[in-house]
Amino acid sequence: MLFPKFDKVGMPLLGVLAAGLFVFETKMALRRRRRLRTERLLENGSVAAAALPALRLLLVPGMYAAGLWANKHRFGLLAWLGGPQWGRYVLGFLLLDYTNYLWHVLLHKSALLWRFHNVHHMDLDLDISTAWRFHVGENIASMPYRSGAVALLGVPASLVLWYEVLFEGCTAFHHSNLRLPYGLERRLCHLMVTPRMHGIHHSIVARETNSNFSVIFSCWDRLHQTLRLNVPQQEITIGTPAYRDPAEQSVRNLFRLPFLPQRPWCLPDGTVPEREERPERMHLLP
Repeated sequence: MLFPKFDKVGMPLLGVLAAGLFVFETKMALRRRRRLRTERLLENGSVAAAALPALRLLLVPGMYAAGLWANKHRFGLLAWLGGPQWGRYVLGFLLLDYTNYLWHVLLHKSALLWRFHNVHHMDLDLDISTAWRFHVGENIASMPYRSGAVALLGVPASLVLWYEVLFEGCTAFHHSNLRLPYGLERRLCHLMVTPRMHGIHHSIVARETNSNFSVIFSCWDRLHQTLRLNVPQQEITIGTPAYRDPAEQSVRNLFRLPFLPQRPWCLPDGTVPEREERPERMHLLP
């Protein structure tokens, strides 16, 4: 439960990053806002106030304990493969990121898990505050999967903590509404997930939502052919089509959403959002 370096180094670094992104996305906005920022900060902050303690007090200790157990018993893929310590750290980092790609896909494919993940997706804007707008139930549900992945891989326990810091930092970065220079981002998305790339994932068009599942490295989407870059940001409508009423974004409704009947993937008038498919799906558009 006590991780001094994680809490005294990692968390302050995340705080500085979040503050920097908040300032820069204000000055260099990528997409037009549809709602007042103050309203969304209150809603998203309230959801995060329940989710973040679950992350720190349940998920992180659970993953760390799984790593300690696997290391002690020389259990897991990395232990069986052997090799130098630096190799286990590099491969462990990559495999942790790959398992989180698979978890993200599962959140979209499982009707039960989607009930919780939809709280994140139905935000009508996308910015730094969305990065921590996860239902507490989603964080709790991720604990068996993510801890099990750590144990099966045999990841070094210390790596789990530093991976989580980078995981949260990259999540903040690619959810931000920061307009990077187009040429820079076009090159950067060959390596990692960027704001334009992840903005497509939050589109109300189903085939766009079901793309770009990666968290840190974008190679997993390339590997599984789920990468989509050819949608201009100003053409994207952020959110979930059946939940377009800002009044439904109340804190009370966001906590209740997973336990209510789920609506089909269509707009309130019954139409299904579509967009004409462009060629060159892996070519990033501004």
